[in-house]
Amino acid sequence: MDVIKVKANSRTAAVAGAIAGVVREHKRAEVQAIGAGAVNQAIKALVLARGYLMEDGISIVCIPEFVDVDIEGKIRTAIKLIVEPR
Repeated sequence: MDVIKVKANSRTAAVAGAIAGVVREHKRAEVQAIGAGAVNQAIKALVLARGYLMEDGISIVCIPEFVDVDIEGKIRTAIKLIVEPR
């Protein structure tokens, strides 16, 4: 399962669809964002995904955590959101 990477200019509906699809298929999704704009888009997408999944009777929880990511030799701190059925 791949990590869903969110940028500040990511479309929330597209990210939400990806989150919902991965949760339906793998029963777990990981969303990663670096920076305030990206985290904002990720959270909005998570809210939309929750609505999509509730239509299928799937209630989800989100577990946030910090994770270090190597980008071009530099370590950056990202927010990782682990999304699982409740």
